[in-house]
Amino acid sequence: MVNIIVAGSFAFFLLQKERIILADDHRHIMRNRLLINVPLNISFLENDFIYLLEEKIIQINAQQYPEPKQWGENVSGVIHRLPTMEKVIALTFDACGGAWGSDYDEELINFLVDEEIPATLFINSRWIDNNMEQFLYLANLKQFQIENHGTNHRPLSIKGGTAWGINATSSVHEVIDEVINNYKKIYELTGQKARYFRSGTAYYDEIAVQIVEDLGMEVVNYDILGDAGATYSANQVKEALLSSKPGSIALLHMNQPSKGTAEGVKLAIPLLKEQGFTFVTLDEGFKLGE
Repeated sequence: MVNIIVAGSFAFFLLQKERIILADDHRHIMRNRLLINVPLNISFLENDFIYLLEEKIIQINAQQYPEPKQWGENVSGVIHRLPTMEKVIALTFDACGGAWGSDYDEELINFLVDEEIPATLFINSRWIDNNMEQFLYLANLKQFQIENHGTNHRPLSIKGGTAWGINATSSVHEVIDEVINNYKKIYELTGQKARYFRSGTAYYDEIAVQIVEDLGMEVVNYDILGDAGATYSANQVKEALLSSKPGSIALLHMNQPSKGTAEGVKLAIPLLKEQGFTFVTLDEGFKLGE
């Protein structure tokens, strides 16, 4: 039995003595009555994290969030750059899924693997469903960091709206579903807990960003539009990447093999190396600012 008391930004979970299955090795433990004081924005203990994640979702659904006042790619709380002046770049690649975005750019990935270029891959649930073998392959390569690109590739809002012709979520509940269902899928398939989220279209209101943070993730967009939704030519991709600065985060796509992304990346990487740039995952880049 669990009783939940919400006070301000804290939830107090009263757990009666009960049998709990640990996630890692399926051993059982007995818990006595326990009072846990849980801030909205902390990570939960490893063993019980799925159980407590569900309690956090209940808490968030019960919150009274204010009306959003911002809408777009640059709202409050969205991260655009790494906190460093070192000459590093975080390449991030979206895999969007859906009718026009479920392909796999094997040429691009093979180049990154061959050149040992680390990158962060924001993967959508629909793309995983259509590319399970490739997803598991990528998740097992240490140079790639797998992150959350949502469940149905929707812009994120508690009040609705559209971006690039795609309807946004329109309630707190829909925001949670868009974020957490894919989070759970990635965890169940790989054992990895996504730390970062990027919505379909990279559009948000500031309250939706707060909800993502309350769920334990950070919203990461970009300062380098690397391929403009895989519409750029190879030369345009190259020129966009060559405009990178220390700490830049580049947004590109790994689901459009017929476009110019792979060739543009192949052209830009050697030139960026000549300029003294190195490449990092988001985790590696954020640690530089600690």
